[in-house]
Amino acid sequence: MTADLLTTSFRNYTWGSTTALAELTGRRPTGEPEAELWMGAHPVAPARIDRGQGSEALDTVIARDPQRELGDRVAGLFGARLPFLMKLLAADHALSVQVHPTTAQAAAGYEVEQAAGIPLDAPHRIYRDGHHKPELICALGHFEALCGFRDPRATAALWQRLALPVLDPWIQHLLTAPAEQALRTVLTAALAEDRARGEQAAAELPTALAHLASGDDADAATWAAYRDAAHDYPGDPGILAAMLLNHVRLNPGQVLYLDAGVPHAYLRGLGVEIMANSDNVLRCGLTPKHVDTAALAAVVDFRPTTPQHVAAVPVGPGELEFRTPAAEFSLSQIELGAPLRIADDGPQILLCVRGTALLEDGPALGPGQSAYLPAAGGPVRLDGDATLFRAKVPQPR
Repeated sequence: MTADLLTTSFRNYTWGSTTALAELTGRRPTGEPEAELWMGAHPVAPARIDRGQGSEALDTVIARDPQRELGDRVAGLFGARLPFLMKLLAADHALSVQVHPTTAQAAAGYEVEQAAGIPLDAPHRIYRDGHHKPELICALGHFEALCGFRDPRATAALWQRLALPVLDPWIQHLLTAPAEQALRTVLTAALAEDRARGEQAAAELPTALAHLASGDDADAATWAAYRDAAHDYPGDPGILAAMLLNHVRLNPGQVLYLDAGVPHAYLRGLGVEIMANSDNVLRCGLTPKHVDTAALAAVVDFRPTTPQHVAAVPVGPGELEFRTPAAEFSLSQIELGAPLRIADDGPQILLCVRGTALLEDGPALGPGQSAYLPAAGGPVRLDGDATLFRAKVPQPR
């Protein structure tokens, strides 16, 4: 068999949608939030395969014979581990505002916490591995996110319209200080150094945000996004961190790339996500989980940025690739309407989101189903009428 059907499981985080993944996969909703479906070999929730000897976790299969599963190139670069993790993500509520470290920061932080004897599953543990975590999201419907710091003067102009005196000292700082200094000061003050002010602002913001969101000006959608985030996490001063960020709306098929140091949060929508196979997350708020402001400030890139949209590049019949600087992953979308043969010298995962795809000597995939293609499996012929997403390790460019 040249392809293995993946057995996957849902991650039932509270911010997840109760309907989106059920609708995609043609199931009756359970009433519980279904936030993510993981397709990969992350040790927290590895997918499973069965090659006739019983079900096994994919990370175990890969570790047993990395040359066969990953190929010489990928195993030489990343060792005996699948370097990417693919997900379906469905959000009905805001995720935490978060940031991911560089490889150097992750390796150093992991070593320090290991030496300190902090258990990997401890709530206050920050670095759970020594890897960075760039990521990409491709919208399957209308999708909202926050990504990267807005120019502080533009943020000051927005905050002035809220007419909340509690924000005045921070507005003044955003208007007068150098950009990176202003953003660092306001973020760390709201979360830690002047947390009482941050909490007061969080208590007063919902009413002001709701009033502005009901208007018809150009910023109404942005005010509504912040209003909903504040409603999801009442009293959390992390709403101030969220309101320093650019509001992004993606249409179906649009793609956003997030590199190390860029603060972000997904707000609403369904998408295909791919990332380096890491679990390193530093949170800035909108979460009941641990927030270490000092560690956060050491990792965040405080430069104002423009959200990094990724254009699709045709790479073959019916296939569009979304290219990023990440060495661990490449994502492409395949519109399958005629037989197609795909090959690569490394591991691949195919995810179906529409129709039915038939894999030669392998499974048939319906919406929400996925298959793992080992490096040693050779070319695979695809047939059917379907939309697929293909994850692999890119060739050096």
